[in-house]
Amino acid sequence: MKTRIGILTGGGDCPGLNAVIRAVVIAAAKNAWTTFGFLGGFEGLLNPVRARVLDPDDMDGLLFLGGTILGTSNSGRFAAKVGHGEKREIDHAVIVEAKGNFDRLGLRALVVVGGDGSLSIAQQLHDGGVPVVGVPKTIDNDIAGTTVTFGFDTAVSFATDALDRLRCTAASHERVLVCEMMGRYAGWIAAHSGIAGGADAILIPEIPFNIERVCEKIREREKDGKRHSLVVVAEGARQDGGEFVTQGAPAAGIGPGGGAFREARLGGVATMVADEIQKRTGKETRVCVLGHLQRGGVPTTFDRMLCTRFGVGAVRLISEERFGVMVASVPPDTIGIPLQEAIGRLSTVPPDGDIVRTGRALGISFGD
Repeated sequence: MKTRIGILTGGGDCPGLNAVIRAVVIAAAKNAWTTFGFLGGFEGLLNPVRARVLDPDDMDGLLFLGGTILGTSNSGRFAAKVGHGEKREIDHAVIVEAKGNFDRLGLRALVVVGGDGSLSIAQQLHDGGVPVVGVPKTIDNDIAGTTVTFGFDTAVSFATDALDRLRCTAASHERVLVCEMMGRYAGWIAAHSGIAGGADAILIPEIPFNIERVCEKIREREKDGKRHSLVVVAEGARQDGGEFVTQGAPAAGIGPGGGAFREARLGGVATMVADEIQKRTGKETRVCVLGHLQRGGVPTTFDRMLCTRFGVGAVRLISEERFGVMVASVPPDTIGIPLQEAIGRLSTVPPDGDIVRTGRALGISFGD
């Protein structure tokens, strides 16, 4: 029988998912393999199975198409995140059901494209007997073992463009603009786009901030005749000694035995920061939350190339019978590293690293 492999996309959507799917399908076809795409994330592995054959002739146009043609989910019976960096074990019966369906389809391997939570699930599937290869995906750039994840460059490019636009309106009205960005517990997007976009203050999870230090920066600019300021805030930023700011109803999932559990949903810290700035400085202060705009749209050239290399790398690892591994970017190569080395330990911005030092040398305040 012709070799068959499977692929699914898990967790939040991200620019470049379709480009990875395209690369896997085309590279697999060159090996005379058939690729099955599971729909709706990991839930597609469960009864009733939702999967379809992916024809390499249908891959045209996917390189620059946002979203994922397979769909995705970060809730349900396979949800693995339950709080601030916490994980949970997937119900063994769910793993057994997925493994049974994998075997009935006659698959040789499963490519899992996802972030830390999805790759944690992938490891559990591998432990349950499913040969898995992971592909690191997240705009947050917080997966250990790889120098970069796809989707990050696209998110930073969009965020930088947004800051360019906000700078114009802040200057026109002599206001303070506070821009909140995604990233969860890592400040990569905020740090990169903040420096590239000329922010005056950047608040990231890795450096707890003192709001008075931010206000001092704004007053300092006022004394220098600069009547507007741009403050970038990562959604996971928090005051020194404070808690993460969350908003709305947490995302619901189904826990073991059918019970519900919830994942913390970060957001709202920019509003708190803006309120304090206006109260303490008297400057009119407005908030802009970029939100899901960072997760959509056309991937950049860098991300398209990275996605293609990751997809081809996943197929290569399968051909080498290397499972329980993740494709990783270790310039100048893409290599395979054990999933265990990637999951459960986030890659975060070094507080004393070159990026922060660069920002400080330019006079950017990190609120400390």
